[in-house]
Amino acid sequence: MSQQVVPTANKTEQTIVCYAPTMITTNGIWQGDNPLDYSLPLFILQLTLVVVTTRILVFALKPLRQPRVISEILGGIILGPSVLGRSSKFAETVFPLRSVMVLETMANVGLLYFLFLVGVEMDIGVIKRTGKQALAIAISGMILPFFIGVGFAFLLHQSTEFVKLSTFILFLGVALSVTAFPVLARILAELKLLNTEIGKIAMSSALINDMCAWVLLAFAIALAENEAMSLASIWVILSSGVFVVFCVYVVRPLISWMIRRTPEGETISEFSICLILTGVMISGFITDAIGTHSVFGAFVFGLVIPNGPLGVTLIERLEDFVSGLLLPLFFAISGLKTDIGAIDGVTTWVLLFVVIVLACAGKIAGTLLVSFYYKMPFYEGLTLGLLMNTKGLVEMIVLNVGKDQKVLDDKAFAIMVIVAVVMTSIIGPLVTNIYKPGRKSVSYKRRTIQRTKPEGEFRIMVCVHTPRNVPTIINLLEASYPTKKSPICAYVLHLVELTGRASAMLIVHNTRKTGRPALNRTQAQSDHIINAFENFEQHAGFVSVNPLTAISPYSTMHEDICNVALDKRVAFIIVPFHKQQTVDGGMEATNPAFRMINQNVLANAPCSVGILVDRGLNGSTRLAGNQVAHHVALLFFGGPDDREALAYAWRMSEHQGTNLTLMRFLPGEHAFETTGSARRNPSSRREILSVETNDEKEQQLDEEYLNEFKSRTMNDSSIIYTERVVNHGEETVAAIRSIDPIHDLFIVGRGQGMISPLTAGLTDWSECPELGAIGDLLASSDFAASYSVLVVQQYVGIEALVDPTPGTPDSPTHQQPEQLDLGNRRPPPAGHAHVFQPQP
Repeated sequence: MSQQVVPTANKTEQTIVCYAPTMITTNGIWQGDNPLDYSLPLFILQLTLVVVTTRILVFALKPLRQPRVISEILGGIILGPSVLGRSSKFAETVFPLRSVMVLETMANVGLLYFLFLVGVEMDIGVIKRTGKQALAIAISGMILPFFIGVGFAFLLHQSTEFVKLSTFILFLGVALSVTAFPVLARILAELKLLNTEIGKIAMSSALINDMCAWVLLAFAIALAENEAMSLASIWVILSSGVFVVFCVYVVRPLISWMIRRTPEGETISEFSICLILTGVMISGFITDAIGTHSVFGAFVFGLVIPNGPLGVTLIERLEDFVSGLLLPLFFAISGLKTDIGAIDGVTTWVLLFVVIVLACAGKIAGTLLVSFYYKMPFYEGLTLGLLMNTKGLVEMIVLNVGKDQKVLDDKAFAIMVIVAVVMTSIIGPLVTNIYKPGRKSVSYKRRTIQRTKPEGEFRIMVCVHTPRNVPTIINLLEASYPTKKSPICAYVLHLVELTGRASAMLIVHNTRKTGRPALNRTQAQSDHIINAFENFEQHAGFVSVNPLTAISPYSTMHEDICNVALDKRVAFIIVPFHKQQTVDGGMEATNPAFRMINQNVLANAPCSVGILVDRGLNGSTRLAGNQVAHHVALLFFGGPDDREALAYAWRMSEHQGTNLTLMRFLPGEHAFETTGSARRNPSSRREILSVETNDEKEQQLDEEYLNEFKSRTMNDSSIIYTERVVNHGEETVAAIRSIDPIHDLFIVGRGQGMISPLTAGLTDWSECPELGAIGDLLASSDFAASYSVLVVQQYVGIEALVDPTPGTPDSPTHQQPEQLDLGNRRPPPAGHAHVFQPQP
């Protein structure tokens, strides 16, 4: 048995820990062993407890829009001496003193790799390109809180006489003045402010602030480890500088050389990855040996890794394991060290409250001064100041190092942890209430294809989830007949899910110059999509393409889509269907969330919507140049959606390579017998009433529009008009099946709110009611054909009919009765900040 002296959380006494090699794993409970007496089972239990507690809190605090950091710190506090640890039985069984060493070591390994990842993800080029405004905000937002920290240090220092005042000042100043970049990015995205001007300034300022905090932290540690500002401190600072220079001028070229040796398109070799992961450890070891903290080395090592496929690979391999499993350990350790009971007496609590208010006020005042100088509105300055108060990882590292170096005692540490939690948790709710960007109430008339002027610009918005959606959408845009008289302005919105991963956020900070490598898979995808559309723009005449990116949770993504459409005055939104064609011709669902987005867009869009069922749209024959011949079939049953579908098909038919077949379905003599039962059914009375009153009016509008179409296209040989008389759904299906298989695109109206005898019985077994009866039929797997389908819904504004399809999320059938009159296609609510992002 060997003995080892380990300093513990206790104030001064030393605890002797005996270590035996057999104490790692147990012989099993049948031998009478208690697994918790052995370090490995105990560590596994602790890790599980930490992760489970954190996850439960993340779930519980989600409705309050709290960032994950809050849940992680609170999880630690709950498991620590403040809550569960008050029971000495729990503390001695689950978190005994002997286990702290293993736990701290693992937490620091996690921290090491997490900060390496933060370094890899940080683009120093962004800092070079940020304007003076962000720089000024970052600096002024650090100086004032730093001085408040100094003032607070004088108040608290009387109780911690054994530490030099200067060191104490530096630690508290840094802790109060930092802004957490990753946490801020997450908060901004959830509040839908990422792509607003204020979001971009906040992100840039936080980046600069983060970098300054690291430099100050290195100084603070150098000073803390040496009692007097002696030669040793100077050596620490100098050698840290040498380490940074070595990383930039030796390590970076070596890694670049490794990347250059990798053949184009291949992943970096396993050997290189292992080498880099070992490099993280070595960097940590060197900086620890020098006298700064090991995480400083890992962070600098991450910073020198060039952006590109190597960074992508490292992030994808490490991120989930490190930030999901090991990082919560670090926050848990911070919580375990936090004893809220140490904050005793009313005066201490008053002091705590004063510090929170002053620190917040300091940041806000500093930011407001700069925002006034740059003539920003008061509310924006105030919001920026609040956002800069986000605390997170750097703050916790500062506090932990301070506690380990005995700069902070239990009381000061507990106070500072609570300050961090409170300041970060109030930001989300406060900003939501303060910052309501004055949403322009956009009133524009041309919200439908039918109302778009034939000789005016045709504004269309296409939504793309993956590069797989792109070819058909490009072919559809090309077939939409852009001309000099009526050019097409296409807004391409790449929809990216907002996940907890920091790497998903990076796409946002897009001050990237083209030609720079992508930082991660999402960004690489985005680049492919944009390049495809830009190539199309160059080769096709009279098309302008504007790429945008929307990053948000799938549940609120329709808000982004609708807000951009409203903002850009779009007439038609095209969203991809949630199923895609498999190799054998069937249809499989890609992501159930895509379906929810489509349903929400149909319910809330400020203009007409088309759902594109993509089965390829390559055209049968190529014409001269790069034009393609398409055969389009339009099925016309009547109603606003069908008229909108006709308006789009009419536009397409003007293209010299497009042949249009318009098949109009008319009810036969026996048709109305099938819906007689429905008319007698009282449950559907409301819908029937609404339809009957509008029936004659709709028929009149249909006739007028069809007559206009026929008279204008009478002499066009590429347009075929046929009429089919059918009595019920089966005859309708038979008629559709008889259409020539040469067609590569079917356009149908969604038929929303119309009760037609011609589709009777078809809705009973429809899989996707959002496509309407006919759209669902054409998109089903048993119609496994080679044509794509475009299902069109016309925007009918305030006078819309009541939505008869039950269960559509966000549709007004779930709302209060008095709101129903708005119709199922309301304009999106005012007051939402729009999330969209122009890309260079």
